[in-house]
Amino acid sequence: MLKIGQKYNIGIYILKVYMPQILKFERGKMMEVIIYAIIFIIGTLFGSFFTLAIYRIPLGLNIIYGHSFCPNCKNKLKFKDLIPIISYITLGGRCRYCKEKVRIRYLLLEVLSGFTFLLFVLSLKIDILFITTNQIIDIMFYFIYISTLFIIAGIDKENFQIQKSVLNFGLILSILFMIYVCISERSAIYTYIILICMIIFLLILDTIYLKKKSNSNYTINILLLSLYMMIFTKSENYYYSVALTLLLISLKMFIQKVKVLCKKQNMTNKEKTKELKIPIGFYLCVSNIILLLVANFAS
Repeated sequence: MLKIGQKYNIGIYILKVYMPQILKFERGKMMEVIIYAIIFIIGTLFGSFFTLAIYRIPLGLNIIYGHSFCPNCKNKLKFKDLIPIISYITLGGRCRYCKEKVRIRYLLLEVLSGFTFLLFVLSLKIDILFITTNQIIDIMFYFIYISTLFIIAGIDKENFQIQKSVLNFGLILSILFMIYVCISERSAIYTYIILICMIIFLLILDTIYLKKKSNSNYTINILLLSLYMMIFTKSENYYYSVALTLLLISLKMFIQKVKVLCKKQNMTNKEKTKELKIPIGFYLCVSNIILLLVANFAS
């Protein structure tokens, strides 16, 4: 409290009164930066796992047990070879042992997943220093949801198939999510009952098709993937995802058609067919992740 008639050093007075608040504010901001940096690192670690899963799952290899290895020389990779982003850069994008060039996809996926996880948390506009239990559970559910989309998209892009094991895991996750949401009393249970009935119907249909054709139906799996997305995102967001998917596919088809016409004489029929195949699941997953972030930031 200032007293009338008493002399004061204004600078010292300001420091005494406001410096503790300034320091408290700066410490809070620093903690936020550290937490967001940790979230980005967690995202890159997930991205490193995505690259492993996308390679191993279609081959029927275990993604939990078994040491990481170079696909070319089969040498087991050490911890220093598996640090997301850093290992790729320090090794110049090559295997430490056989010097085989590592696809840049690995680096891009790690960086992209790191930023996706970070942007998702930022899009929620929550106070990260005073986060609630419900918010933590929501984030965990959506991190796993986004992870399944990354893996489904990666496998579809590489192999033109929706990996049934990953999709089934996602459907189990969606049932747990629906139970959690209903317990939290944040949504009408009737909508989820309808979605579950549709999922069961499509699973039965796919099982019948599997018995007849010995392989899963791509169209049915796309429909199951769509229901999975509708559970985790609003219906409106899913419809926008479909619209963006159609736009991206149209652009892709146009570019591929031009490439085929340019290389027509030098391409075999098999190469032409592969060039014109469209991984619908890949574009649908990418669109859904983008619009999930956009919708969160816009809300």
